Amino acid sequence: MSWRIANECAERRFGSAARKQIIMFLADKASDDGSGIWCSKGTIQRHTELSESTVKRTIIDFLQEGILIETGRRHCKNGYTVIYRIVPESVEAMETTAEPDIVTGVTVNPVQPEPGTGSTVAGVRGSRWTPNHPKTIHKPPTRRREAAAEVEDLEAEKILAAYPRDRIRDRRTCLSQIAASVKAGIEPDDLLKAVKTYATETEGYTRSKICFSDNWFKMRRWEKGLVQIQADRKKAREAEAKGRASLVEWIHERHPLCRHITNRQTEDLIALKLVTPEQVRAAGLQA
Repeated sequence: MSWRIANECAERRFGSAARKQIIMFLADKASDDGSGIWCSKGTIQRHTELSESTVKRTIIDFLQEGILIETGRRHCKNGYTVIYRIVPESVEAMETTAEPDIVTGVTVNPVQPEPGTGSTVAGVRGSRWTPNHPKTIHKPPTRRREAAAEVEDLEAEKILAAYPRDRIRDRRTCLSQIAASVKAGIEPDDLLKAVKTYATETEGYTRSKICFSDNWFKMRRWEKGLVQIQADRKKAREAEAKGRASLVEWIHERHPLCRHITNRQTEDLIALKLVTPEQVRAAGLQA
């Protein structure tokens, strides 16, 4: 057991009681550098008394988040057990559980260059920082930054609202996962379409057959809908290109069907340099 790793994990927030319980159990098996953890998911489940699905899902999340890494395998009677390592750097980067320092300020001389020393009689030290210390002055957000944050929040709320209403759970986690996906480059409209597609597909299902929203976003199950959206978009682009090719052919051949080509279509073809204004006029159309 490593007290160093256990203390680091104990002083960090992991998002839920189950996640904290599992990481503390793993930390109990780790060396000082976080390595040497070899215990099966069944062992973790028996000792933590959590469900098997919770243990499996949490281990997968830890691996994806870089909190855990696999360093090898160890043979056992049932096959092999994965050897894990807790990454201290990833744990240290997480939010701490410590309460923030309370700054009470100084009333006698509010512009002191250094923190007060407190009462010399009782030996109680004064506040850590003076009121005008840079660490106690919070820079207000700009209007542009506030507006951007409001737009992002509204987009995330709109996406979550499209999920089956009676299966929405842990809104804070869901909104955080949505924001992370958008930040990673996923278009909000595409994510919204993927959520609506899942809601349509599962319409009429019993509640037990529909995934809870927090798990759905954590497991990135929207990727399936995103693949279909991208495939449909590709087909639409191909159909559009095929249609333009037909129009270009009609214009080149001065086909009688040219009379069905609109002015907007000819402007687009000229802008894309697929035809010239002279060819358009020769086909009896306005350039």
